[in-house]
Amino acid sequence: MPLGHIMRLDLERIALEYVVPCLHDIGFCYLDNFLGEVVGDCVLERVKRMHRDGELTDGQLAGPSRGVAKRHLRGDQIKWIGGTEEGCEAINFLLTLIDRLVMYCGSRLGKYYVKERSKAMVACYPGNGTGYVRHVDNPNGDGRCITCIYYLNKNWDSKLHGGILRIFPEGKSYVADVEPIFDRLLFFWSDRRNPHEVQPSYATR
Repeated sequence: MPLGHIMRLDLERIALEYVVPCLHDIGFCYLDNFLGEVVGDCVLERVKRMHRDGELTDGQLAGPSRGVAKRHLRGDQIKWIGGTEEGCEAINFLLTLIDRLVMYCGSRLGKYYVKERSKAMVACYPGNGTGYVRHVDNPNGDGRCITCIYYLNKNWDSKLHGGILRIFPEGKSYVADVEPIFDRLLFFWSDRRNPHEVQPSYATR
């Protein structure tokens, strides 16, 4: 059976049997070992090069402070990419798989039917206690439905390095802590159902 066919079947099964139920039941889910080490390393090396070459700029705040960088509120450095840029083949492959996963969710996402995505945001927290205070990705109904995050942190120890993504599910009495470990893909609703924060990072994240 051709590899592409196997991958299609696996992605469809993961979407229908895991991603959709988890989003409906608890509002988020994650997949570990998504790309595998070899391809994941290719994505990591490209992102490291962007960081090394100074291509990332301070993340900006939305809302009343739109366009303003306030590092005590948001400490990441970012770059928006489409995946078709030179040298971004591995990133493009990752984005293609994520697109397929979301596409296979189809009309099963409640009121949502995702037709397109924004560019991908490459983000780096440079350590020194930088994080991102509690916020909602899409508080005002701007069209964003699902936030997808792919983590690239090898040998990450959250007790030592911090950097946990903490989700505060709406109406629930618990919080969900997601460690930003290498080759983990996270999905969650982008709207007010999932306020979240990036806790202070003490290593480059």
